[in-house]
Amino acid sequence: MRRSLCALMSCFNRRNKTLACLDSLAPERQALQARGIELQAVLLDDGSTDGTAEAVAAAHPWVTVVRGPGQLYWCRGMHLAQQQPLARAADWQLWLNDDVLLEPGFLARLLDCEQALRVQGRPGVVVGATRDARTGLVSYGGERRLSRWRRSRFSLLAPADHAQLCDSMNGNIVLLHREVRERVGDLDPAFEHAMGDTDYALRTRALGLGVWLAPGFMGWCSDNPRTGTYHDRSLPWTRRWQLMLSRKGLPWRSWLRLTRRHMGPAWPLFFVWPYLRLQMERWRRPVP
Repeated sequence: MRRSLCALMSCFNRRNKTLACLDSLAPERQALQARGIELQAVLLDDGSTDGTAEAVAAAHPWVTVVRGPGQLYWCRGMHLAQQQPLARAADWQLWLNDDVLLEPGFLARLLDCEQALRVQGRPGVVVGATRDARTGLVSYGGERRLSRWRRSRFSLLAPADHAQLCDSMNGNIVLLHREVRERVGDLDPAFEHAMGDTDYALRTRALGLGVWLAPGFMGWCSDNPRTGTYHDRSLPWTRRWQLMLSRKGLPWRSWLRLTRRHMGPAWPLFFVWPYLRLQMERWRRPVP
């Protein structure tokens, strides 16, 4: 019986990057066919105005393009992609950020890692690490908690020659077997943009399943700079506060859901601390 793997992506107005990602994914189709696996893909185009959907349909007709309303952002876009018939019927789902350039043969290595862990009785989510093209350092992948007291802080793991157990993950390259999806469920659309991948990893671990960082690097993806974000101390405080509360910052509804769900009895302290810390920076210096 043939099996299927469905790659899921969400995009908005990054036509060249989206095409480059799919260009690096397309060669994997033939390798998977030799293993009796059909590679499919669903791209959620969330209202792009730069012709992304049309360009993808022309260059990669094997990709199913779904149009979004333009207000979904990453987590809600990926959640909608997970609801598509191809994704729901697949034996594996592969989450991909559209700005990742994939290494040749990455998918076979991810599958080998996932299947070996399942045979060993250690099923779970398998994460692929990426590195920054400028520095060569790990940019996204699996994460470990800094300490039991700093439950909301994680640090990236560098890939090794064996699978490593993680506490959390970035959703740039993630492989899910059907058995794991049926136990954990889908991404939670309550998260407005980010944090959905962190929540998914923590839900997975809470169920006794693993979040595993696969051996080696699986692709290239530049790390997002802090310039222009609420972390950027060169910006006026009022602008930083606006950015913090925006969808791409630390929107309070999403942060509340994450801390209440995963930070234990002290969750109110974890919730209020980042907002209080930014307020303290304002008190320490005059408002520009």
